[in-house]
Amino acid sequence: MKQDRREFIKKSGCALGMAALATQVEHFGLMSALAQKTDDGTDNPPSDYRALVCVFMAGGNDGNNTIVPNHSDANFSTYQTYANARSAAGLALAQNTLLPIAVPRMGNLTYGLNPNLGTVAGGINNGIHELWAQGKMAVATNVGTLVAPMTRAQYQSNSIQRPFQLFSHSDQVSQYQGGRSNTPVYTGWGGRMSDLRTAPDNPGGLVPMITSINGAQLFTAGTSTLQLAINDSRTTLAQVLNPQGFNTTAASQARLATFNQLRTQDLDANYIKAASNITDQAMIANQALGSNPQEVTVAFPISGVGYQLKQVARIIKKRGDLIVNRQIFYVQIGSFDSHNNQIAGQGGLLAQFSQAVRSFHDEMVTQGISDKVTLFTMSDFSRTFNPAGVGATVGSDHAWGNHLFVIGGAVNGGDFYGTNTSNGTPYPNLTMNGPDDADNGTGARGRWIPTTSVEQYAATLARWYGLPEADLASVFPNIANFANTNLGFMQP
Repeated sequence: MKQDRREFIKKSGCALGMAALATQVEHFGLMSALAQKTDDGTDNPPSDYRALVCVFMAGGNDGNNTIVPNHSDANFSTYQTYANARSAAGLALAQNTLLPIAVPRMGNLTYGLNPNLGTVAGGINNGIHELWAQGKMAVATNVGTLVAPMTRAQYQSNSIQRPFQLFSHSDQVSQYQGGRSNTPVYTGWGGRMSDLRTAPDNPGGLVPMITSINGAQLFTAGTSTLQLAINDSRTTLAQVLNPQGFNTTAASQARLATFNQLRTQDLDANYIKAASNITDQAMIANQALGSNPQEVTVAFPISGVGYQLKQVARIIKKRGDLIVNRQIFYVQIGSFDSHNNQIAGQGGLLAQFSQAVRSFHDEMVTQGISDKVTLFTMSDFSRTFNPAGVGATVGSDHAWGNHLFVIGGAVNGGDFYGTNTSNGTPYPNLTMNGPDDADNGTGARGRWIPTTSVEQYAATLARWYGLPEADLASVFPNIANFANTNLGFMQP
């Protein structure tokens, strides 16, 4: 069938990408393509494979109902301390429902995981609780956004710079993902690592070092990094970058050949050259992702985060075909913004998270690389210890310091990690208007001042990933403000 020029351009213009060339420019990053570096040959590619998988709990997961004291030692905050603050409003978890974990750093006192982090009705596995005793899961406690270490007195006197726009969702998300709290940034710490490590670590990589399964994110954005954003596992890898608008007919193939020829024109113009480069890389990535299909072995739950982590597992399984030694992934679950109906809302999300993460961990074990893949969590912030509302509508408000999970075969698991709080341990004193509360007086709500910064947490992960010591300050500009930049939860 004869086609006029306008029709040809329209069809050819939507040839590549998730659905179209325009979205491919967004997914690979036009400005990033203009800034691409070349391998200077000074580093040898690493001989092993390693991957970081970020699971972002969007909305602010309540750490107080994720890790709960389950003991009666009067030297520390006890279950009764917790119950006294939350039971009357209906926000406390019953002690007999907590999943016990012994914590060596707390003198082997027992703490409890939220009951939804274990076996749940209709679940496909036992959740992440079992990984604690296996030494495959650790918790970094009382982590949050900081410009520099800060005491309660310094916070209340405003004598140390605070993170900008504390308790604001968008700003705190940006600071967690950007790894900097004293000024807005436009790249993420995952993207900046990719800027530095793509050429030496993945010199022949057929896909970008960093991939989001939840759209373009600040965490994955870099200066020279090409970030890949793809659909979850409901789309096969053969289809996530598949050219659209073509088939096997002679006319269609002729259109494709003409389109490819057009992309070789006007390459002296920077933007046209960058767009052509993006399309070339998309086509190479599409061929690599679609070849030699290998499905994962472990069953994943039917949930948003389950679909995302299954897609990550598929890509990791194809690491050899993709010629990559290092990869970073972004996955998201939410919303944890539980101003009301928190018990049911948070519980359901934690169950989805736990089941999906356990499936992912088991798949990495099956692939024989559980010690090469580390999954970690981040969130906007925690929630106030003091409830908001009562009864069925009870929830909590925006707070600060939070507890984060790190899971994998290379984790020094079964313990708490972080900088000590006022009680000499990484777990805060759960006393409103107490020594770890940012709030003051009768209006105190239990917003724990972080004793461990996002930078300290992220730097510990980055070192394990292979970021050289000399590059830490490039990725984390404020890292020099913190004395201990290796929290110890990762093996070498």
